[in-house]
Amino acid sequence: MTAVTDQDHTEHPEQPQHPEHHESSGRDAEGAPRADAGGPWDDGLIARRVNGSAGEEQHRVTEPRSSVPQKVTPLAYGPQLGSRLDALRELVGLCRTRLDNRTLAQAGRVLDEAAARRALSGQHTVVAIAGATGSGKSQLFNTLAGVPISETGVRRPTTAAPIACSWSDGAASLIERLGIPPRLRRRPLQATADADERLRGLVLVDLPDHDSAAVQHREQVDRVLGLVDAVIWVVDPEKYADAMLHERYLRPMAAHAEVMFVVLNQTDRLPGEAAEQVLDDLRRLLDEDGIVLGEYGEPGTTVLALSALTGDGVGELREALGRFVSERGAPARRISADLDIAAARLWPVYATRRRTGLSEEAREEFSDRLADAVGATAAGEAAERAWLRNANRACGTPWLRLWRWCQERSEPSTGRVALRGQPDEEATARQRVEQAVRTVADRASAGLPAPWARAVREAAVRGSQGLPEALDELAVRAGLPPGRPPRPAWWPVAVLAQVSMTVLQFMGGVWLLGQIIGITAPNLGVPVLLMVIGIVGGPLIEWSSRVAARGPARRYGLEAERRLREAASGCGRARVLDPVAAELLRYREVREQYGRVVGVGTGGS
Repeated sequence: MTAVTDQDHTEHPEQPQHPEHHESSGRDAEGAPRADAGGPWDDGLIARRVNGSAGEEQHRVTEPRSSVPQKVTPLAYGPQLGSRLDALRELVGLCRTRLDNRTLAQAGRVLDEAAARRALSGQHTVVAIAGATGSGKSQLFNTLAGVPISETGVRRPTTAAPIACSWSDGAASLIERLGIPPRLRRRPLQATADADERLRGLVLVDLPDHDSAAVQHREQVDRVLGLVDAVIWVVDPEKYADAMLHERYLRPMAAHAEVMFVVLNQTDRLPGEAAEQVLDDLRRLLDEDGIVLGEYGEPGTTVLALSALTGDGVGELREALGRFVSERGAPARRISADLDIAAARLWPVYATRRRTGLSEEAREEFSDRLADAVGATAAGEAAERAWLRNANRACGTPWLRLWRWCQERSEPSTGRVALRGQPDEEATARQRVEQAVRTVADRASAGLPAPWARAVREAAVRGSQGLPEALDELAVRAGLPPGRPPRPAWWPVAVLAQVSMTVLQFMGGVWLLGQIIGITAPNLGVPVLLMVIGIVGGPLIEWSSRVAARGPARRYGLEAERRLREAASGCGRARVLDPVAAELLRYREVREQYGRVVGVGTGGS
C-alpha cells in the first residue's frame, strides 16, 4: 500500500485561506492538527458541516472513538465460492512446476485478496466512487454523506487522494487495507446516517480522477479498484462515451456487472428528453462492452440518471445502494467475478476442445517400432532357422551330417545370428528409436495446451536418453536362449529310426562285402535290399523330420520374437510411455480442478 502525504489532498483554488479558520478548527496553516489545539483529536473519523452563514467548514466528531476494541465478524464465503477457491489453490499448487509465475500471477493475486478480504469484516461493504475529471463524483460523494467531505472545484484534478467515509464502526481494517490514512477518513452527517439505516455497513471511497494528468493519481485508482467490493462509475453527458473509460475500465470489468453502478450525473444540464436519450445511448455502450444490465429485476449493473447538484435522482441511488449494502453479498460477488476473470485468462493453458491422451493404437505402434529397432522379427527368424538346423543335425543321415560338418569347419560360425553387426545397422536402429519417440510424443501432446504439450514432449525426450543402449542389451539377453532349442517328443523316435536306417545300410554293405570275399554264401538280394532300405529310408526320415519340425520351429521362432518384443515394449514403457502417461494424468487432474474453478463439469473442456 502506498502512503498518502499531507499534500495529496488539494485545497480549493478559489477559497481563500483564513487564519482564524485554522485557529478555530485546531489546525495549523498546512491543515495538520496543532499540538496546542483544544479538545481531543481522534483517528480521523470526523464529520464536516457547512456553516451556511459563514460558508466555512467546521469539523465535528459524530461518534467518539471507543477505547474498547470492537468485535468484527469476518466475511464468510458460501460453499460454492469456497469450493472454487479451494480448487484454484489446488490448481496453482499442481501447476507451479509446469507454468511460469507470470501465468499464475493473477490467480495467486485472487487467492491472496480472497484470503485477505475473508479475514476482514463481513458486515461492511466497500464501495468506490470513480469517474473522470469534471464528472461530479466528489459532489455526489458529498451528497450521499450529507456533508461536504470531498473537495470540489474547477481546478483539475481536485481529488488527489482517496477519501473514505464509513457509515458505521468496525471498518478500520478495511480502510487500512485500501491504504487510506486516518486523516482522510470521515463520517457522514449524523442525521444522514440515522436516516439511512440501510446504509449501515457502507464504506464509501471517493477516488481521484481515473483520467488525471498525474500518473500517481491513476495508479491509486487502479490499486483501490482492485481492493473494493463495488464501484459506482460516475459519468457526465460529455464524457460518458469516452474510449478510455470503456476500453480501460468498463470492458475489462464486464464480469463485475453485479457489483457496479453506472450513474449519469449532471442531468440538470440536459434539456427536455435529452437525459433519456443520453441514458439509452449509455446503456447501448455498456451492452457493447459486454456488461449485463440489471433490468427487470435481473442481476447486473444498475444504470441511473441523476443530478448531484439539484439532488434529482439521488434518492433512487441511495435506495438502490441501501438494498445493495443490506444484502451483504457484494464482497463474495466481487471475489467470484475476480475468479471468473482469472479462470478465463487461464483457459488457454488448461482447456482443450478435443480428446487428448495416448490411444492404445499409438502405444502398440510405439512398441512395434521399438521391436523393429531391436530386430525382433529377425531374431525370431534366426531362432526358427536354428531350431531347424538342430533338427536336421539330429535327424539327418550320417553322410549328410558329415558333409555339413565339413562345411561348418570351413566356414566358422558363432552359433548365434548377430542382430546388429555393422555400424550402419546400429545407426539405423538408433534413428528408428528416435523416430519412434518423436512420433509417440507428438501423438500424446496433440491437442494439449502449449505448456502441457511441451511438458509431455520433454518427458518423452528425457526418457529416450539411453534407450537405444538399453535396447541393445535387451537384444543380447532376450534374443536366442542359451543352449540347444527344446526337442519335441517325436524327436528320439526319428533319431532312432535314422540310426536304424544307418545300421541297415552298414549290415547290407558288410553282408555284400562278405559275399564278395567269399565269407558268406552268395545272395545279393537280401544285402542289396537292406542297403536300399537304409539308403532310401534315411533321407525319407530326414525329409519327414524336416516337415514335422516346421511347426515347432515356427512356434519357437515366434516365441523368441514375442519375448524380444515384450522386452523392448517393457523398456519403452518404463522409459517413455510411463513418464508421458504421468504428465497426461497430471493434466487430467488439473483440468478437473479447472472445471471446479469455472464451476462446470470437466467433460471435454
